[in-house]
Amino acid sequence: MSVVEIILGSLLILAAIAIIIVIILQEGHQQGLGVITGGADSFFQKNKARSIDSFLARWTKLFAGGFVVIVIVLNILTRIG
Repeated sequence: MSVVEIILGSLLILAAIAIIIVIILQEGHQQGLGVITGGADSFFQKNKARSIDSFLARWTKLFAGGFVVIVIVLNILTRIG
């Protein structure tokens, strides 16, 4: 294993952990749970949740794209070397 492969492997692990964390932080899209628990969301709370979810969704796409690129580069490097 070359140094580049070790660095890319480490980045791959970090990207996988980042994807897991960002996905876990996102809220589920289950309707009607507020009615069951008695918590009525205000307009501000709903928009705040949407903005946080959109931020996390953007980062999920970014980390997933980086993950795919790293996997492809590692695959190319292992076939060459």
